[in-house]
Amino acid sequence: MKHAWLTGFTLMTAFALLAWPALPQEVQASPEVQAVTTLTRMVNVTGILISLGVIAGVWLLCGFIKKLAGNLGEVFVERRLTIQKFSAFLQFGVYLVTIPTVLILSLEFSREVLAILGGTAAVAIGFATKDLVASMVAGIMIMFDRPFQVGDRVTFSGQYGDITAIGLRSVKLQTLDDNTVTIPNNMLLSEITSCGNYGVLHMQVVVDFYIGVDQDIHQAQELLREAATISPYIYLDKPVVVRVAQVIVENYVALRLRLKVYVLDTKFEKALETDLTLRVLEAFDENGIRPPAILHRSAGNLVAPDRRAQRRASQNA
Repeated sequence: MKHAWLTGFTLMTAFALLAWPALPQEVQASPEVQAVTTLTRMVNVTGILISLGVIAGVWLLCGFIKKLAGNLGEVFVERRLTIQKFSAFLQFGVYLVTIPTVLILSLEFSREVLAILGGTAAVAIGFATKDLVASMVAGIMIMFDRPFQVGDRVTFSGQYGDITAIGLRSVKLQTLDDNTVTIPNNMLLSEITSCGNYGVLHMQVVVDFYIGVDQDIHQAQELLREAATISPYIYLDKPVVVRVAQVIVENYVALRLRLKVYVLDTKFEKALETDLTLRVLEAFDENGIRPPAILHRSAGNLVAPDRRAQRRASQNA
């Protein structure tokens, strides 16, 4: 099935060569037919049959290499990745040798043939390297514009982590889950990228806490500030800020305390979040600061006094 198209091409070429003398002279003289004539003359039918044998042999050889690499990987487990890399390079090298060999065997090269193959190759290479060239140009622009630097902690398209390398084709990003993400440079220029520290070690970290609307909000603010100032990961040269907002959490009203602090080093970001969370929750428990809850009011409190009637009564008096 893999080489059925090549077999069909061979049969069609042979049929065209046999049927060519039977064509009328005026048909043979047309430009379209002359182009077909050039193509048919460059084909070596015997060479195509030999090429089929070469392709079959290469297919068997690549299968053997793949199977051998798998067996060696099971025996030498610590070298499994190296063996797989070597196998991939070896198979790629076999393909690079096979393609020109098949072309040389199947075609009789002339000036016209070389012109046709050169034009086709130029178009194919142009399409294949379009994205590569765009990434290289984008890489040069990133080098000069410097939207981020190596070591910066950035967010891009849902990925969050540290920039470990900036190349001409792509940027390497190491996520906090220790995964390496490869991002083409042209994508970085067309989408929004957020940089947390931009060339410095310290970076702002935001941690949210929620308490009930009936709790002592001023005491809760002081507890957050105290927990932040005694944390070993805090960067005290920057201010500690606590913002308060009333929000809806799980269909009921709550108070959100947003703690904004700076971490000494970006690598301690998650350690700082954990340390602050433990300290604040412990302080809330010791001081009776409770989380959000649904509040129930008595029926008497639901009837609000008519303040306008009271004001009118006081004015008349």
